[in-house]
Amino acid sequence: MNNATCCPGTRWCPRADALLGLEGIHVLAVKSTARGQVITVETGQDLAACPACGVVAIGHGRRVSRLHDTPAHGRPVRLEWAKRVWRCADPDCPYGTFTETHPLAPAKAKLTTRAVSWATDALSRYDTSVSALAHQLGVSWHTLWKPVKAEAERRTTTAGRLAGVDALGVDEHVWTHTGFPGAGMVTGIIDHTRDEHGVVHARLLDLVEGRSGKTSADWLKAQTPEFRAGIKTATLDPFRGYANAIRDELPDAVQVLDAFHVVKLASTMVDEVRRRVQQDTIGHRGRKGDPLFQIRRSLQIGVEHLSDKQIARLDEKLEAGDPNHEVTLAWQCYQQVRAVYHAPEERGRELVAKALAGFPSCPIPEIARLGRTLKSWKQEILAYFLTKGASNGPTEAINGVIETTRRIARGFRNFPDYRLRNLLSAGGYRPYRNKPASHA
Repeated sequence: MNNATCCPGTRWCPRADALLGLEGIHVLAVKSTARGQVITVETGQDLAACPACGVVAIGHGRRVSRLHDTPAHGRPVRLEWAKRVWRCADPDCPYGTFTETHPLAPAKAKLTTRAVSWATDALSRYDTSVSALAHQLGVSWHTLWKPVKAEAERRTTTAGRLAGVDALGVDEHVWTHTGFPGAGMVTGIIDHTRDEHGVVHARLLDLVEGRSGKTSADWLKAQTPEFRAGIKTATLDPFRGYANAIRDELPDAVQVLDAFHVVKLASTMVDEVRRRVQQDTIGHRGRKGDPLFQIRRSLQIGVEHLSDKQIARLDEKLEAGDPNHEVTLAWQCYQQVRAVYHAPEERGRELVAKALAGFPSCPIPEIARLGRTLKSWKQEILAYFLTKGASNGPTEAINGVIETTRRIARGFRNFPDYRLRNLLSAGGYRPYRNKPASHA
């Protein structure tokens, strides 16, 4: 199709230009091929000044620049831009010839500016991969990733990206399973700031290689004094390295030990007691017919979620397999720790004080060890009530997005690309999230 047939007597067709949707770009012809659509375009520029001397230039023909644009109707699109070539009219000017420029694409580009923006938006908003987007554009992985990487770096280094943050979450995960054990650890810094409705829209602030206090301390040192002064709350798991870094670099921030990790410590303690008692009473690991092995799952459930039938079964198996009532006591201690986070503030504080007073002196070694651990984190546990229930839940939500990104990409070979891709996918708000209703 060309404009001679759809718009007789005109060089450009307004309808075709509107469909293309690029300001200042006019469609000359469209043809379909086995690999997609090919659209011939040009600009409306008819005058140009020499960049060196400013003299009005003379037309010197055209040069075709082939660019890949955003897909249309499920097919790749390639633009053949008939660029004007200009020649300086001043014979003494050393500049010679030059080609026209347009925001459509920078010099020597293989993709249009909007194609790069479209692909970068897709990586940040949807669960997709570079290879899938490259297939839709009809280019190779490397052809797409090079300009997208530059655009992603520009977006993730914009001034003010860290402005307004007043709460952080710190956690670690494994980004690659190659190399020595522990070599693939990475520390994630997550924004836990609440909006005016008290809702946390978590976002990834940064990923730093390694899992240590120095790793997080160095990242905090690299931020502005205004950023550090604005942090009021920091949530973390029971790792002294992170706690020491926050203490040193954010002295005014309230540290909160994540509730999930506290309860997890208690549930692990119950499992350890159960395994030891099994070995002491039956001389081997739990098997299908062993009483304690049969209730291993029930011992991890909160008592409020157990039915009467389950409680009766629990009592029966404990009576049969726990002669010294060690597992029973461990289970009761576990329930006491769980109850801390289901009770009103005053009652929760009383339960914490009761646990810290009794656990460390318990004759059951696993309970005593848990008591000493909790006692060393007493202030961070009680801070849960000072911060209206701050937890690392938003951090785990971001870890889920990171895991999805890694799975879709089928792994990463270098950390800078891993960090950049996750800053795109987890560094902002997903558009399909429902915003909280405004309050009258």
